[in-house]
Amino acid sequence: MKTLQIILIAITALSGCNKKADVARLMTVDTTTKTKPMTDSLSYLALGDSYTIGEAVPSAESYPYQLTSALRDNSFNVEIPKIIATTGWTTDNLIAAIAKSGITSKKFNFVTLLIGVNDQFQGLSQDNYKIKFAQVLNTAITFANGDTSRVFVLSIPDYGVTPFAGGRDGEIGPEIDQFNAINKSISLKAGVNYLDITAISRTAANDPTLIAPDGLHPSGKMYLLWVKQLAPMLATELKK
Repeated sequence: MKTLQIILIAITALSGCNKKADVARLMTVDTTTKTKPMTDSLSYLALGDSYTIGEAVPSAESYPYQLTSALRDNSFNVEIPKIIATTGWTTDNLIAAIAKSGITSKKFNFVTLLIGVNDQFQGLSQDNYKIKFAQVLNTAITFANGDTSRVFVLSIPDYGVTPFAGGRDGEIGPEIDQFNAINKSISLKAGVNYLDITAISRTAANDPTLIAPDGLHPSGKMYLLWVKQLAPMLATELKK
């Protein structure tokens, strides 16, 4: 009889231990669930032209990829950027490409936009640029789920200081400024973020390492200078 009692007590004790272990396991899961994960992935859409794809430099040195790396270094789990951009694209070309992209219903955590240099280069009217830039900016805002704080517009770089321009900086620079005045005005009215990187691009006049081997586009070094200004802006908004 005593032996039977001892066995029953042991079974009861083991059952109690198992229940305590189960509760402990549930508490552990519960705590993890209530803690907001820091690894939520962030989707990124980059819209533009040759300056966005990083013409004449490796993809990893383009500004969207360097921006992604900089944000990851600051504990933001940014996905590989989705890029809609091609060398030579005007604002009209970008609008048409977006329409054919198959992602018009998708939303992204943040969007960058840099477009207009080919509108200037091809001699397209500034009036057309006003209309089309406003259109593509509205599309960018829609991609950001209507959140203007998650849209970042970059100004057009001044290629007039590059070897490609052949000393025509006195002609090209003022026209770039006029196009930038348009995109800045529209951006500020829309309430999106705006970064002027044109001044950085003009420092290439005295620093050839900021120009890619093709003598026209920015080098990875210049793109990094852009990112050093853009990444903190983005980080501030992503923390909100």
